[in-house]
Amino acid sequence: MDRCSITFKALSDSTRQKILGFLKDGPLSVNEIVAQTDLAQPTVSHHLNLLKQAGIVVTQRRGKQIHYSLCCGPEILECCSGIFQLLGVSMIGAAKNKPGKK
Repeated sequence: MDRCSITFKALSDSTRQKILGFLKDGPLSVNEIVAQTDLAQPTVSHHLNLLKQAGIVVTQRRGKQIHYSLCCGPEILECCSGIFQLLGVSMIGAAKNKPGKK
C-alpha cells in the first residue's frame, strides 16, 4: 500500500477525524483525549496508533506520559492538505508546534 492510501485509510474513520480535531490546538495525552470522548483508553490508543503509523501524528514523551501532536511531513501535506483544511486543521501551525522545532 502506498503512503497516500495508508493516510486516506487512517483519515476515513470519524473517530480518528475527531481526534485530529482535538490535536489541532496542540499536543494531548491519551488520557486528555479520553476525557473529551466517550471512548475507552485502549480504543483511543488504537486510533492514535493507526494515525501514528500513517505518519499523521507524532509522539513525544513527557515524564511518564506520551503526548500526541499533528505531524505535517511533506508526504502528508502532498496527500491531504485539502482534507485537513476541510477538517479545520492548519498544518502550518502544526509545523511550528512539532516537537523539537522552535
